[in-house]
Amino acid sequence: MNYQTQTATIGTLATEKNKVLRNTYMMLSLTMIPTVIGAFIGTSMDLSFMAASPIMSSLIMFGLMIGMMFAVSALRNSIWGIAALLGFTFVAGVFLGPILQVALHLKNGAQLIGMAAGGTGIIFFSLATIATVTKKDFSFMGKFLFIGLILLIVASLANLFFQIPALSLTISAIAVLIFSAYILFDVSRIVNGGETNYVMATLGLYLSIYNLFINLLQLLMAFTGERD
Repeated sequence: MNYQTQTATIGTLATEKNKVLRNTYMMLSLTMIPTVIGAFIGTSMDLSFMAASPIMSSLIMFGLMIGMMFAVSALRNSIWGIAALLGFTFVAGVFLGPILQVALHLKNGAQLIGMAAGGTGIIFFSLATIATVTKKDFSFMGKFLFIGLILLIVASLANLFFQIPALSLTISAIAVLIFSAYILFDVSRIVNGGETNYVMATLGLYLSIYNLFINLLQLLMAFTGERD
């Protein structure tokens, strides 16, 4: 009797984990729609005021996104959490405007954007597959990734003032590694039951994909961008 109960419990837990993972992937796919719409609007806007005051603009963007992330977290257990998440991804798409505008002014800008998007997709699907198939617990990476993320944010904020090109490239390269590792970490948490809320799971994966794309694009523009 106890064996049957344990078997039923294990089966229920496995079903719940699969449901969270399935819902997360579905929601992640859905978030790409407002992101693309927002990015289209962002590239169509006159953002010259941001170039005139890059430090203040970056801090405002950072503060707004942090605030919206807190809103998603606070509403994660209701339908409004989904609405907040989609609103967040729309704003995030708009904030892609400046870097996309810079890229599109290059001769091969459209190609670089496609390469960054393709590279992001390959990295995501590869790491997500590893975490799902192996079902290995990568939770041990959490503390190291958090410390790395804090240092990355501090370095990025510092470089807003110093504007050192070599440091920017170093930050982008490290960011690619950190956010790639976060994809592995986040998918592993879902697979192993560490994250049971698909709204928060989607937010975590979305942020990793978003930042991975931006930093890949920055590296591609720096090394292979063709200027007039």
